[in-house]
Order: sequence, then C-alpha cells, then structure tokens
Amino acid sequence: MKGEEFFGFDTKAARIYRAIARRLLKLDGVVVQVSRSQVAFRARRSFAFAWRPGAYVKSDVPVVLSLALPERVDSARFKEIVNPSPTTWMHHVELRLVKDVDRELLGWAEQAYRHAR
Repeated sequence: MKGEEFFGFDTKAARIYRAIARRLLKLDGVVVQVSRSQVAFRARRSFAFAWRPGAYVKSDVPVVLSLALPERVDSARFKEIVNPSPTTWMHHVELRLVKDVDRELLGWAEQAYRHAR
C-alpha cells in the first residue's frame, strides 16, 4: 500500500498527506513505509509519522503528524509532547487543513530528518 492509499478514503486527509509527502520525499534518501497504523517517513531511521486519530479515538482531526526530534520544542501547535527515550522527543501536531502544512511545520520535519540521518 502506498502512503496516499492509507488516507485514500478521506479526501481531506489525503490532500494533507500529499502536502507533507511532496516536501519530505524530496529530502535525500527518504522513503515511505506504510503499516496498518501509520505512514512513516524514514531516512536511516523513521523521523515523521502520519496517522489517522479517528482510527483510535473519537476525533474529527484528519491527520496527526508525529515528529521525532532530538530535543523538546515548545509551541502551542503541539497537541502533545512525550519523551520516549533519552535522545528523542515525540511532538504530535493535529492537521485539519492543507494550509497547516506550512513552513514552520516543515522546518520541524526537516530538523527531525537531520536527526534521523
């Protein structure tokens, strides 16, 4: 299954996913790995994860993007930040519109990519 097919049943989610993928797949060595629960963007290791929160809880949010960053980044845009390991902070962003995939979000994703190389 391709990444876009993971969100294919929901046209809004698919458009948001395409906006993310269009940028991240231009980065050197990035590949997509699709599982039953998410679409992972990988360099040497996974650094960004797009998923459907409605598959797990009652939610009208089309896509959540989770970013594995080397340090905590504080922003009101993050729904949740967790520290699963000493070198990784997971930052979860709810994306409701294509315009939410903006320069700031993509900057954080590129920072996660650099950390994953």
